[in-house]
Amino acid sequence: MSYDLEKQILENVKHDGKFKQIHQAILSEADRVLNKSVLERVMIGKRLLDVSREALKRIYYLSYAFRLSHNKKYAARAEKELLAVSGFKDWNPSHFLDVGEMTMALSIGYDWLYQDLPQSTRNIVALAILEKGIQPSTDNKYNNWLNITNNWNQVCNAGISFGAIATFEEHPALSAKLINRAIKSVILPMKQYAPDGAYPEGYGYWEYGTTFNVMFISALEGVFHQDFDLSTQPGFLKTADYLDNMMAPSGRPFNYSDSGPNAEFNPALFWFASKLNDPGILWITQKQLDEQMPLKNRLLPSAMIWGAKLSLNNIRPKNTKFWIGNGPNPVALMRSSWTDPLATFVGFKAGSPSVSHGHMDVGSFIMESQGIRWAMDFGMQNYESLESKGINLWDSKQNAQRWKIFRYNNFAHNTLSIDSTLQNVRGDAAFISYSDNNQFMNAVADLSALYADKLKKSIRGVALIDKKTVLIRDEITVGNTDVTLRWSMVTPATVQIINEHTIELSYKNKKCYLTVDAESEVKMKTWSTDPVTDYDAKNPGTSIAGFEVRLKADSKQAISVFLDAGNLPEKNFSAKLIVSWAKK
Repeated sequence: MSYDLEKQILENVKHDGKFKQIHQAILSEADRVLNKSVLERVMIGKRLLDVSREALKRIYYLSYAFRLSHNKKYAARAEKELLAVSGFKDWNPSHFLDVGEMTMALSIGYDWLYQDLPQSTRNIVALAILEKGIQPSTDNKYNNWLNITNNWNQVCNAGISFGAIATFEEHPALSAKLINRAIKSVILPMKQYAPDGAYPEGYGYWEYGTTFNVMFISALEGVFHQDFDLSTQPGFLKTADYLDNMMAPSGRPFNYSDSGPNAEFNPALFWFASKLNDPGILWITQKQLDEQMPLKNRLLPSAMIWGAKLSLNNIRPKNTKFWIGNGPNPVALMRSSWTDPLATFVGFKAGSPSVSHGHMDVGSFIMESQGIRWAMDFGMQNYESLESKGINLWDSKQNAQRWKIFRYNNFAHNTLSIDSTLQNVRGDAAFISYSDNNQFMNAVADLSALYADKLKKSIRGVALIDKKTVLIRDEITVGNTDVTLRWSMVTPATVQIINEHTIELSYKNKKCYLTVDAESEVKMKTWSTDPVTDYDAKNPGTSIAGFEVRLKADSKQAISVFLDAGNLPEKNFSAKLIVSWAKK
């Protein structure tokens, strides 16, 4: 970080209240760290990751606090942390994310505090970066992440490259080799953003993989004054729009795949806003700051760096209320308003259970209206809670234990299940049409491959009608045997079956009505979300609403479900054939 950049950041803090808010959050956390004990090498299951992440947060925050305040107490405390983690016997290379984050932590401290560290400390830290970070990354026993397409590649390449850059003068040939290796390798996950910016691993892992990817690009730009065309990878510069559109009016994301239920403060959005000269990317970020969202991201100082030339005042919302992203795990997002907290929002996903961190949630949707998430996604379950019970969470074959976990299979998602069987893990669903017409926004996906053993065809369309009513329409062609189709929707609401085609959902003195229009007789039902195994997480305050219908072999069936928050609809919509939904 240059003197000029330090000066610009301090000017922003002086004149922009939101930058002052971020700056103060960093300093406050740095002050809290001053009196904490240094970190110890404590594993949780097979991971050291929590320690690595805390080390990164502490060292980055303390280094920032020192550079911006010049108060030596921060440098002294950072030095203690640097020496402590340098003294670990290793950084757990068998789970290399731990190494990637720890290497980045020490590299930032080594670089930012270099002039104020004793030579003895510099030697210890540089040697730890080499022996516990860089060298294990050249061991084929530990570096399979070089050839994969998910967040591991982005995080590990970024961390090791930070180590190579920080210690370039100590071993220039090795450092250059590792940086070149990373530039070639990181293209693999970056290709997954194509064509529109949708991140295959969902909201939660966007923050992880994309932020570290941007950290790497930013480091290249800082040292070499170029990014070797990485940011021009198709879809990458579009991905900030994906993240913004994933946020519902409640301030919570569409948390499909292995994502948690809550929003994150994402420093990487500052990089995209600056790179594209588009402050509108920070519309959600501005709201989070206005709402005093806790600022705890371990890479938070990066927001101050990347946002140095931006203003966080008077940012306007986006004009478009519909976004669709194709790619390995496609998603469509629709809303009635960006500014109304009671607006209606729909998220609808296609894709495949086989993607990294995927669930059997193909065809699933969420829906918010009147400030309530009526149709929800459980998201992930804590990994250690499953691994400690002997569950092999990372095998994704059709008969794998992963799909026996309640939150991970189709029975606990807002999609179809046929004859109580799982979705086909290798099935893949793409969007086949869409429309961004404000009066009938919609997206249509072909789910047939997910149910190939039971159905000849399964087409699902999800629409937002007149900015209020949500329509989910399934057009089914049955295979050569009779089947039972289950239509499910997970909800936090109290569920009451009113009649043979209507369910009333009640939550916080508000109501939403689920109305079914089907050609065959349906049986309205509810299902419990209580765990039935000792490894499944509890799901308090939730249930599953929906229905079952028996379908004859070789028959065709159209089923339309309307969701309307507020009063029971006075009129019945007549759903058109999906073929007529496409944008004209």
